[in-house]
Amino acid sequence: MYHGGVDGLALFRLGRTLTKLGEQAIPPSLFHRLPASVRLVLADVMDNPDSSVSEITRRTGFPQSHVSAAVARLRDEGVLVTDHDPKDRRRTLVRPHADVPARAAQRASVPIDDTVAAALGTDDPRVLTEVLQALETLARRFPPHA
Repeated sequence: MYHGGVDGLALFRLGRTLTKLGEQAIPPSLFHRLPASVRLVLADVMDNPDSSVSEITRRTGFPQSHVSAAVARLRDEGVLVTDHDPKDRRRTLVRPHADVPARAAQRASVPIDDTVAAALGTDDPRVLTEVLQALETLARRFPPHA
């Protein structure tokens, strides 16, 4: 069992740092104008399409009223689509608009080298390569659905 220098708090702080770096690396868009909590609802729906509002509420930990408001805002922006669950008309299912995954992939496909180098405070190619390879390994091992 690993007992090195990474504990739960260090992992949480690293996750926040990586989130901020990801936001910096994505070219400016509607995504940046959204409050962080609305971005988290969007990310949850991207990872879990055709979820109900209550499922999104459970996963994000936000109040249902906040999730409903975020979904309505993103639906009005053309980012999300909502439909009644055919099995239970009382439930609303939420999914990304059909073109959102392609638009997101296009915007997010910008190289992160400069963002990571700036955060590290170095332009040493060995250090940058080591960190970028570690990030690639983590991204491969922890896909969005994890």
